[in-house]
Parts: sequence; C-alpha cells; structure tokens
Amino acid sequence: MSLVLDPAAQDLLFREARTANTFTDEPVTEEQVQAIYDLVKYGPTSMNMSPLRIVLVRSAEARERLVQHMAEGNQPKTAAAPLVAILAADNDFHEELPQLFPHFPQAKDLFFGDRAVREGSAALNGALQAAYFIVGVRAAGLAAGPMTGFDAAGIQKEFLDADHTPLMVVNIGKPGEDAWFPRSPRLSYDEVITTV
Repeated sequence: MSLVLDPAAQDLLFREARTANTFTDEPVTEEQVQAIYDLVKYGPTSMNMSPLRIVLVRSAEARERLVQHMAEGNQPKTAAAPLVAILAADNDFHEELPQLFPHFPQAKDLFFGDRAVREGSAALNGALQAAYFIVGVRAAGLAAGPMTGFDAAGIQKEFLDADHTPLMVVNIGKPGEDAWFPRSPRLSYDEVITTV
C-alpha cells in the first residue's frame, strides 16, 4: 500500500531531510515560526496535554549566553544559525488540562497531583511535541539541527526556571554549504516490527 502523502512531501519531511550543521544568513521570520507552531500544535499527545515550551534565542547577547552551555562541537553551529530554539518541558502543564481536556477536568489533580508523575509525563509528551516541531520546521522549507549536547542545568538556570526542563536545542534556517553529514544507516522493517 502506498502512502497518501505526495512523494515530494515524503522526501521533504523524511527521506531527504537531514540534521543541518551549517546555515545560510537568511533570517527565520516570526511569521515562519508562527506557521510552524500553528501546524504542529495539532500533533497528538496524552490527554491533549501541551507541555512543550519554546524559547527563541534571537538577540546576540542571549546567543552568547546560550553558546557557553553548548557542548564544544555544537558551539560554532549554534553561534552561526539564523535562529536557535530552546525546547523545554513545562512541569506544571497540568494547570492547563481543564482547558485542553475539558471533558475530564479532574485529570489535573487525579493523575498529575504528584510532581514526579508530572515530570515524567511532561518529558515524554514534550519530546513528542519536539519531534513534531522538527517536522514542522522541515514543512516550512527550513532545516533543523536538533541537539541534546548541552549543559541542561546551565540552560535551565540561564533561560528557564525550576518548573521547566530543557529537552533539546534546535538550530533553524536554510541549509548552508556542506550542511549534511552522509546519511547514517537505519534499521530495516524486519529488525523493528514484530507481529504477535
């Protein structure tokens, strides 16, 4: 069975998409970021929760502060990317559940009264939303360079607070010269799929 999605769109979102390591100087606009969010906010999550929070690092001063917390190999590309986004999980996402999951407003306290439970759910669903965000960046005709090589405690202290946990940092823009490493292997269908 073939996929419904046009092959060119499949290539744009998955087959030809790569993690970008260099970018052109072309800026990423607020309108582009708004369009990305307005698309990816519809991705499914548990109980329709929305723990993802995004900090756009645009100013030179903020970029300098962020680069200090990146792993050494990630510093130059983070310094040079047109836009950098810090993706974080809001551990107090449950406060919005009565609005986002209105048919069961008691879920806020019934399931998420415990901080450890909230943090686990925020990390899982925030990571899921982060994956949607990366695909949304690609859908906008941009390239994403997601990274987890950073000092999480430093980024949390510098840009967030104790209720927000950094998940990843994503460089965003039009791919530059020699942006891609060679495509790494992927597991085959038979290596991943089991039928019972």
